[in-house]
Amino acid sequence: MALYEHVFLARQDLSPQQIDALVEQYKGVIENGGGSIGRVETWGLKSLAYRIKKNRKAYFTLMDLDAPAEAVKEMERQMGLSEDILRFMTVRVDAHEEGPSAMMQRRDDRGRRDDRGPRRDRDDGPRRDRDDGPRRDRDDGPRRQRESSEGTQQ
Repeated sequence: MALYEHVFLARQDLSPQQIDALVEQYKGVIENGGGSIGRVETWGLKSLAYRIKKNRKAYFTLMDLDAPAEAVKEMERQMGLSEDILRFMTVRVDAHEEGPSAMMQRRDDRGRRDDRGPRRDRDDGPRRDRDDGPRRDRDDGPRRQRESSEGTQQ
């Protein structure tokens, strides 16, 4: 059997009990297919980078799987049919990570800012990426071209 890491995104309007029921449902699919589930991490409700099926947020869940490919395919087929699952991704790995995932470690480090370096939202001086030249409006370009072309016609 192969080792997999599987992450799925569930709709934002589900309750935590419904998320747990989804995990149990897909855990049953894997176990019926001859596989087993390692750790299950619920990362919680997070904002999405872009809308997915009219949702701006989703519940993220990670599962470590030790299962045959057929069981994983069946679980993915059922997730594709479910309206509660927005997206999912399964990645084959050589070995499962020990301890909490990177997402759970980041959650633990939220209170500490001192080891991250300077904050970018402070106004410590002029920004390097901005041009200090004169500010032009959007319509300046065509207007200037019209004025210069009018002057040459006379």
